[in-house]
Amino acid sequence: MRLEVISRLCPYLDTINRHMLDFDFEKLCSISLSRINVYACLVCGKYFQGRGNNTHAYTHSVSDDHHVFLNLQSLRFYCLPDNYEIIGKCLCFYLWFLELYIFLALILGLPISLIGIFSLKLCDYPSLADIIYLVNPTFTKEWIKQPQTKMSRAYDKSMYLPGIVGLNNIKANDYCNVVLQVLSNITPLRNYFLFPENYGHISHPPGSPSLAMFPLITRFGELVRKLWNPRNFKAHVSPHEMLQAVVSCSKKRFQFTVQGDAIQFLSWILNAMHLGLKTDSCKSTIISKCFRGSMVIKSKKLLPVDASAAELRRLQQQPEYQMREETSKFFYLTCDLPLPPLFKDEKQENIIPQINLLQLLSKFDGKTEKEYQTYKENVVKVFQLSSLPPFLILYHKRFTKNTFYVEKNPTIVNFPVRNVELAEYLTDEVSYCLTEVVSYCLTEVVSYCLTEVLRARVLSPLYDLVANIVHDGQPDSGTYRCHVLHKGTGKWYELQDLHVKEIEPQMLALSESYIQIYELQKESVRRPKDIDPQDACSMDLSP
Repeated sequence: MRLEVISRLCPYLDTINRHMLDFDFEKLCSISLSRINVYACLVCGKYFQGRGNNTHAYTHSVSDDHHVFLNLQSLRFYCLPDNYEIIGKCLCFYLWFLELYIFLALILGLPISLIGIFSLKLCDYPSLADIIYLVNPTFTKEWIKQPQTKMSRAYDKSMYLPGIVGLNNIKANDYCNVVLQVLSNITPLRNYFLFPENYGHISHPPGSPSLAMFPLITRFGELVRKLWNPRNFKAHVSPHEMLQAVVSCSKKRFQFTVQGDAIQFLSWILNAMHLGLKTDSCKSTIISKCFRGSMVIKSKKLLPVDASAAELRRLQQQPEYQMREETSKFFYLTCDLPLPPLFKDEKQENIIPQINLLQLLSKFDGKTEKEYQTYKENVVKVFQLSSLPPFLILYHKRFTKNTFYVEKNPTIVNFPVRNVELAEYLTDEVSYCLTEVVSYCLTEVVSYCLTEVLRARVLSPLYDLVANIVHDGQPDSGTYRCHVLHKGTGKWYELQDLHVKEIEPQMLALSESYIQIYELQKESVRRPKDIDPQDACSMDLSP
């Protein structure tokens, strides 16, 4: 064994240039553009196909004198043009030590159990394992349970905080970057996608829409693991593969060369990943468990103004002019901003209006009527929430499209960062139906509905802000940035493409908030075991 291992040591390992390695781009050959049997040159960082004679990787190794290659699928190292597999120095030394220790143990009677202790120290040796971890980061449950407060040092000596990493703006994909940054910092969603085995076993029939959306799930999982990689070679990540999956799955509706709307992209990606994760046996997914709530919508068609008295009495008896009630599910709530003032102040400047968040949420109190006009009818609707998700997404409708152009509403929304109470917006029949996270990756979910009898015994649901997406500039030429709360350190960070900086929470309300994500306080809801069993008879324990 010893002679075989030593013969596989490569003399070209010192030619590996880690500064040139970047595995964020699409894994295809730079010459043939093929995705089959692709190797990465660890000297210049380019991708080539094959390793046999007359292949692109073989030709590159001979012409440019680059010898060390990595198979991007099997994660095995090879030396070309000699075409033999390379074993890292750490593994070679460990195998040699293992052979020597077993030989001495048989002669001197040493305990074999000490091999595991020595192997832990040997695995700390520098080797090719850092490159494999860069291509495919892996995480453990113990790592997730620990608070991520430690700064990491990249290979270029720059410091970064895992999870708070800049995303490269290829051309005009900042509207995608802010959504991906925010979703990767939602703790249950992050914990789910850090382990590929959570969704790798899902299968769909050929030709189904769910199968068409599954590449989006795979790429999003890879992006989340790269953003939270504590051993990155650089302090930023390029979302190239994720954006390619977005363009393909959306049929070019969302592109990274044309500016788009962040709320449209957020709505699409949540529904697309929910569709890809949903199966016939399990309709509930991590997306629906985190973000989906429900509301009661009461609607009534308005009577025509120019109708006669007899006609009005006749129309009042028609079903479409009666109050109708339906239950609808949602991933986010739309808050309508008031119209900005038309006149200027005494300094000939436009007045920037301000409004409180609770005033916007009064739309869902079950009393405020909202009129919707179409070209043939007018409908009055009343909204009231019937269930709240663990993560509530609020969308402030800033853009209004008319016949000529798109207009932006500059109203500033004053919102609290902590303790937003939503009990008054829930229906009377059901106080709230809440999905409580009871495990680190939200694998065990307990849903319980509390009726009016239990309302006094349960604390009101309180929400804390965890993410804030801001739009700056004009509607057609503006930019996006986001504010994210890092759970490990408890600090707020502002991310705009590659720029990352710490920000005070008092500065959040000064920006033109576009999308906000609030997280439910677990302390504001009692678990079912804290409720009197006599009152539990009226609870719906169905998932």
